[in-house]
Amino acid sequence: MKKFYKGLVLSILCAFVLSVNNVQAQEPLQEVVHYIRGGNVSGMAKYLDKNVAITINNNQASYSSSQAEIILKDFFSKNVVKEFNVNQGRNTGNNSQYAIGELMTSTGSYQLYVVIKLNQDQFLIREMRFEKIEQPAR
Repeated sequence: MKKFYKGLVLSILCAFVLSVNNVQAQEPLQEVVHYIRGGNVSGMAKYLDKNVAITINNNQASYSSSQAEIILKDFFSKNVVKEFNVNQGRNTGNNSQYAIGELMTSTGSYQLYVVIKLNQDQFLIREMRFEKIEQPAR
């Protein structure tokens, strides 16, 4: 009977540790989403990788983290965030996470795709794609 309880306690403890690790792994993505919702590029900057691929309306380029911060500040100053709704987001294994959602701004809506990857024990933004959602003519 003691073996049963030891096994049960060990199983519960393992499940708890695994769930805590999964929550901790999702925290960087949740923080990045939080900063996007606030248009807070300074907050996002701490998650920028050394090189970040940024696409804005099919104009894609790779930028250093400092250049990416400037590009993002320019984008968010011209497109003030009203709302960001994540439609899909998940872990794709231990090394990367992504979020896809609709970013509603003062100039219109964008589909936003964000990828963060594990780099030396820290999740960092590797890619951001902003694609304008064309509204149908009325």
